Amino acid sequence: MMNLLAELQDFWRDLDRRTRLTAGYCLIALLAVFLLWSALAGRTAALEQKRHAREAVLKELLPLSVAYRTAKQSSDQLAGRMASVRPDDSVAKVIDEIGIKGKGVKIAPIKGEERGGMLEDAADVRIDAVTANEAINLIYRLEKGGRPVLVKKANLRVRFDDPSRLDLALIVALLKPAPGQRK
Repeated sequence: MMNLLAELQDFWRDLDRRTRLTAGYCLIALLAVFLLWSALAGRTAALEQKRHAREAVLKELLPLSVAYRTAKQSSDQLAGRMASVRPDDSVAKVIDEIGIKGKGVKIAPIKGEERGGMLEDAADVRIDAVTANEAINLIYRLEKGGRPVLVKKANLRVRFDDPSRLDLALIVALLKPAPGQRK
């Protein structure tokens, strides 16, 4: 090792002044390139670490964003349905608008509740001799119609005199804004 170092010193001394100056500038340039490379590598590593942290946050936020959009859409839909409710609306009026004609329909009002700024106008609805398709369509129209109707309980019974017909018993609540809640 000592021999190699001594040989390099001799080689350096044997070079003329201009060649030593050029070699020195080349070494300085090489050192500068290594320093810049090291600084850029450190900056790149810091940015990569920041990117991974932001990706982790984004992975957490995406499901929350989807849940928020779903909840907002549901809320907006309910707000629109609540806005369509008039003070004189009732469960009987909603069922009449759906159009169950020629069936034995009995509607008896029952006591509703007040929940979270909404009043429930509840009724016990009994409809005799409907087909299964008519019963399903009625429940679908009640829940997906233009007004906020909640089917709290549904009971289907097969008729003894005609097994293809059903007796439908429902407890239905029409949601209305509580007094002072209407905008």
